[in-house]
Amino acid sequence: MNLGIKGRIALISGADSGMGKETARLLLEAGVRVAITDQPGGTLDAALAELSPLGEVVAVTGDVTNLDDVRAIWAEVRERLGDPDIYVNAAGVTGATGDFLDVDDAGWEQTLDINLMGAVRMCREAIPAMRKGGWGRIVLFASEDAVQPYVDELAYCASKAGILALAKGLSKAYGGDNVLVNTVSPAFIATPMTDKMMRKRAEERGESFDAAIDSFLEEERPGMVLKRRGKAEEVAAAVAFLCSERASFINGAGIRVDSGSVFTIAG
Repeated sequence: MNLGIKGRIALISGADSGMGKETARLLLEAGVRVAITDQPGGTLDAALAELSPLGEVVAVTGDVTNLDDVRAIWAEVRERLGDPDIYVNAAGVTGATGDFLDVDDAGWEQTLDINLMGAVRMCREAIPAMRKGGWGRIVLFASEDAVQPYVDELAYCASKAGILALAKGLSKAYGGDNVLVNTVSPAFIATPMTDKMMRKRAEERGESFDAAIDSFLEEERPGMVLKRRGKAEEVAAAVAFLCSERASFINGAGIRVDSGSVFTIAG
């Protein structure tokens, strides 16, 4: 399928691995010029080396919780590629977990700062040039947890519910300028983040990594009827579609890539 976005410029945060990196791969294959960003000290250089044969891609380090970093990211991308007319917000963390009464303010604030306020800061930089150009696509990563909260991940759940509200509000505010804002909500995808979760679970329960995945699916995610973790590329395919001209009448919507995990038809 021709996505109709050859020559467009995209910036993807949280792109040194997992779903962000796979989104970059698909956009490059569609002829998009891509900038990837993530925190210093990660695997951004390795991602750049892997993606470079596919097309024009640059890497910029920065922390979405730091306003100066955010401004510097966008300034460097504009200098090297031009104004992005696609922005994908894949930066995020599981954050503070545990019993609600045991999670302190610092845990909540850090989780919200990365997952929600990081998106706010990046979108503030993205939207003005998109409005001026009369074309824009923004895709924010939400989660099944946004509409189906889990009691040991309430900070994460609240941050992702905030993402849904943010995207809906932005879609109303700027859709008239042809800046379309949508969300993708994955569930239990094979990424470094869920690898870490499963290693911890395996250690705590004295079982193998694969057994930890199986028991997690059985006990914690019974709605995932395919009975496996999703693949990063399966999520990236939905993101790439929303970035494309093929999605030119989709605004303020959300796509679940969750193997049926969410039980309700609402939200």
